[in-house]
Amino acid sequence: MREFSLPALYEVPADGNLTDIVRRNASQHPDVAVIARKVDGVWQDVTAAAFLAEVQAAAKGLIASGVRPGDRVGLMSRTRYEWTLLDFAIWSAGAITVPVYETSSPEQVQWILGDSGAVACIVELDTHAAAVESVRDRLPALGPVWQIEAGAIDVLRRVGKDVDDATVEERSSVAKADDPATIVYTSGTTGRPKGCVLSHRSFFAECGNLVERMRPLFRTGECSVLLFLPLAHVFGRLVQVAPMMAPIKLGCVPDIKNLTDELASFRPTLILGVPRVFEKVYNSARAKAQADGKGKIFDKAADTAIAYSRALDTPSGPSLGLKIKHKTFDKLVYSKLRAVLGGRGEYAISGGAPLGERLGHFFRGIGFTVLEGYGLTESCAATAFNPWDRAKIGTVGQPLPGSVVRIADDGEVLLHGEHLFKEYWNNPAATEEALAHGWFHTGDIGTLDEDGYLSITGRKKEIIVTAGGKNVAPAVIEDRIRAHALVAECMVVGDGRPFVGALVTIDEEFLGRWAEDHGKPAGATAASLREDPDLVAAIQNAVDDGNAAVSKAESVRKFRILPSQFTEDSGHLTPSLKLKRNVVAKDYADEIETLYRA
Repeated sequence: MREFSLPALYEVPADGNLTDIVRRNASQHPDVAVIARKVDGVWQDVTAAAFLAEVQAAAKGLIASGVRPGDRVGLMSRTRYEWTLLDFAIWSAGAITVPVYETSSPEQVQWILGDSGAVACIVELDTHAAAVESVRDRLPALGPVWQIEAGAIDVLRRVGKDVDDATVEERSSVAKADDPATIVYTSGTTGRPKGCVLSHRSFFAECGNLVERMRPLFRTGECSVLLFLPLAHVFGRLVQVAPMMAPIKLGCVPDIKNLTDELASFRPTLILGVPRVFEKVYNSARAKAQADGKGKIFDKAADTAIAYSRALDTPSGPSLGLKIKHKTFDKLVYSKLRAVLGGRGEYAISGGAPLGERLGHFFRGIGFTVLEGYGLTESCAATAFNPWDRAKIGTVGQPLPGSVVRIADDGEVLLHGEHLFKEYWNNPAATEEALAHGWFHTGDIGTLDEDGYLSITGRKKEIIVTAGGKNVAPAVIEDRIRAHALVAECMVVGDGRPFVGALVTIDEEFLGRWAEDHGKPAGATAASLREDPDLVAAIQNAVDDGNAAVSKAESVRKFRILPSQFTEDSGHLTPSLKLKRNVVAKDYADEIETLYRA
């Protein structure tokens, strides 16, 4: 199939904007908890009426400080209650939010605030404030900077105390559906980040259609979602806005370091995350089972879960014997895993990178279905997702209702719909190229099956052509290798070379446990063990598993274990944890050459 679309389930209000959501919630569901914040380690619910009051108080402070309709306001913080509060406050002042990753360097901060022409900025920590101040002399448009940890919310409330409600109401109504809501800067894997202008219409079309198609997962007063993704990433904004539109309760936590404890205390009914989160859950559970001497039981339970899930897709379904085994393992293993995920949810939505078919079947097999989706900053997050009642594991689902997916003659995925971005800020040439002929050109290669389910097989610019003329899409095998507990990152190489090779980094979190189990010296590192036969054999197993997913010509023949992980600080990952392939290839040119020496 070359093209597929679904009818819209939600009509975007022509004269509306995202501030309508909080006003509607306060009017129709005043006593319903729409968000929760942690105070002294305890979750406290905030009702729709109370949230609106806080949003308007902060908006008054922005207005009193000189923020005008259409102005850009930077927001640099970890994921927390105040981020969501301030996002809606900026919109309520008639302004445009410009997210900045809280890990950004001063140079990146200067580019984003300078390119967007931000007139004010809200930061979280001293380090963020210092980063902004260090480049202030190159930001002529920048005015006040407030710091959350220094009482920014209270400051804005005091500053705006003389602004009346009518002024906020007027400002809240200035923006229309087609006006910009936010400028989200892309990851910048190949150069300067581009500012994606996303309108209020984009978010309405995206979140409205998602909520309607997945309505059983968004039941007001019953469902909840825990947000731990960075809100500077468009997927994080989806996780913020969609629950508000439903409305269901939203909880915010700054990172995933203590995610298990946060899940246990908040107990969400729905999780929206990235594949690495679900990989960690699986790998941690397996490692714990092995440490407790129950590794074989866990592996049998995992194999049973996968077999059971696969059988669900067959006409006859699981056999009686498989059902009995599955029920037994549900008591022994699966129920405990579901408890780790909060104990109340049956579904998760995963995006940002491919999940992997085996992991998808594992989670569905334990009674926690991970619905995989696909999207980009330019598509306001998800442009395709698996519906809760018709999931097809191994695909990224059907198009967002109201949108169209087309496969071009060269295999590129093209998109059309109200959810798409308006333009790249200050970059008409890039806008024209990306939106040629009325379609957004994603740069991804994919296919559509007979039911309109999309599969992504690689990136156009990342296709490797070996010396023998074989085209290789790195994503397929990289994702399989990366699923191994010991592997942090994998980058396939081989352009113009006689065969495909790979650079592999070791996950430091699991290395210590592995080293202890295999009798290696205490404190051993990837650098000290990279030539160790046992570690090499373990990574070879991961590579063999990856090779099983591709043809012989596409398989990895040789690999090199690198001495350290790729990080954002090292310059090898973007803030959204995408590989900067050109930087890795340059910095590790000697390692790549070693792969091809006779």
